[in-house]
Amino acid sequence: MDALDLLDWKRRIFELYAEVRSASDPQAAWTRWREVRDELYGSHPQTPVAPGARASFDGVDYFPYDPGLRFLAGVEEAEPVSLGIAGSAGSTVRFTRFGVVRFALGELELYWLDGYGGGVFLPFGDATNGSETYGAGRYLLDTVKGSDLGMQEGRLVLDFNFAYNPSCAYDDRWACPLTPAANRLGIELRAGELRPAV
Repeated sequence: MDALDLLDWKRRIFELYAEVRSASDPQAAWTRWREVRDELYGSHPQTPVAPGARASFDGVDYFPYDPGLRFLAGVEEAEPVSLGIAGSAGSTVRFTRFGVVRFALGELELYWLDGYGGGVFLPFGDATNGSETYGAGRYLLDTVKGSDLGMQEGRLVLDFNFAYNPSCAYDDRWACPLTPAANRLGIELRAGELRPAV
């Protein structure tokens, strides 16, 4: 059943990120993260890879690991603002902006999913979008789906090596929230997942 397949997918993603958070070596954790994602994307019933592309799928492409693109960022409270973030399928998803993270390369807004259970959502865009990476931006955190790099020393872990494409980058049957203008950085963040070859 699709529901049980989705449950299995979510369990495996949550377990993977728990493993990443507990690892002492971020680069080794990234290598493991890539291995598990390749396995899931290549064979799991809930893979975002389009059915017609699955037979030729041979793994996700990434920039090389760059330890200089891993940051510990303080979270500053922001006045809550409710907003609808546009989705890839013409939908709108309701979020509340609740904070801002500032780090060496800029600042990004943090959003809380207003739906049942909630969750922190951190999409971002950068100057690689549309050429090397997916045009609508990538995700770094989406805790409702398990993507959570954790906290260290009271600060949020922002490791852009773990940036990944929304599912709609692989197949437009998925509806994904897109990156709002406030989270588009004018620099190249050459880390994380590259644009899928679909």
